Formats: sequence, structure tokens, C-alpha cells
Amino acid sequence: MPTLLHLDSSADLKNSVSRALTARFATAWTENSTDHLVVRRDLHLDPLPHLPTSALHWAPRLRTPEEVVPADAEQLQQVLISELLNADVVLIGAPMYNWSMPSTLKAWIDYVHVGGVTSSIDRPTQPLAGKPVVVVSTRGAAYGAGAPGEPIDHEIPSIIQSLGTSMGMDVTVVTTQLTLATRLPALHEFAGQAADEMEKAAAAMTDLAKSLGNR
Repeated sequence: MPTLLHLDSSADLKNSVSRALTARFATAWTENSTDHLVVRRDLHLDPLPHLPTSALHWAPRLRTPEEVVPADAEQLQQVLISELLNADVVLIGAPMYNWSMPSTLKAWIDYVHVGGVTSSIDRPTQPLAGKPVVVVSTRGAAYGAGAPGEPIDHEIPSIIQSLGTSMGMDVTVVTTQLTLATRLPALHEFAGQAADEMEKAAAAMTDLAKSLGNR
């Protein structure tokens, strides 16, 4: 059965743009057929603990004799990696918080990006190579190509480096910008542009769910 791993990280449970867009994708995914499943993990409502030890960054064979990993943390890491391995497509809601990703999403990446397990370090290890991951990045202002804010987008480059370059996943990023245009007076003039971007992002969600769900 085609399985979607759906992750949300927004702290806004009522008006989140990223949650609205990932929900649209998930709905379109299940509409492909009754066999299409969704495994959902809400990283805000059920946050992961921070890594108790840096030893979890490494495969067991690469840990030093002094590094001891708590059994519950090891088990949690195995569960999270198994969810990734068992998914056919991964969907991540990633609103920009303070020019980076939410700490809850960063904690998830810290658990699943493991040298020698999910990323290559001492041998060519990339079990997730080629797996599609759709990242929905919502941002209050403008950080696209050529925008003044482009150099201070510390979210998407980090996600692409971890999931794409290091772990080999096939990363597609869908962004919608100026989400604060109706809230902040200084951005009111961009409300029309914000609405256009949201419409395009919503259409992209449906199209991607259909194309990835019928490969």
C-alpha cells in the first residue's frame, strides 16, 4: 500500500498556512485510491525530546567505547527511521521561524540523520536515496531568489543539505511567502501577491500528491 509519512511542525493549530497546505496534500493523496495510507506525526503536539547524547549522531559501530546511549532513545530513533524507510513519500510542513526551521522539526532531523545509518560517512550508505520528500515552507516575508531576504533564509538550505545532499532523498520544496501580509500593516501592499502565492502552492500540493501517488 502506498504510504505517505506526513509531518507537521507549526505551533499554530488554528491558522497555520503550512498545516493547511500539508492537509491538502494528504487529502489528495488518499483520494488516489483506498489503498493510499497516511502515517501522521505532529511534531508540535507530540514533540520529540532533544538528543540525550551526541552518540545518536553515529551508527553503533562508529561510537567510541565511552559513548553510552539510553535504551529508550535508541528505540525512539529506530522507530523514526523505520517510519522513513517504510514511507513511499514524505511530506514535511516547515514554517520559517526566526529565519530557520522550528526546533521541533530540527529535533526530528537530528534523530533521523545518522552517519553510517541514513547518510554516508565511512561507507556509501544512503538507504533513503531517491525517496521523494515534499517540503512545504511558509514564510511571513519574502525570501525567494533575488529578494533582499534571500541570504538570510537559513531554513531550506539546511533541510536540503541534510535530507537531500547527505541522505540522498529527492527533495521538492514548495514555498508560499508573505503570509503575514494581512497581519502586519507594513506588508499590506503585498496582500495580492500573498494570495497568488498561496493559490499556486495549493495547486502544487494537489498536483504533487497525484503524481507522486501514481508513480
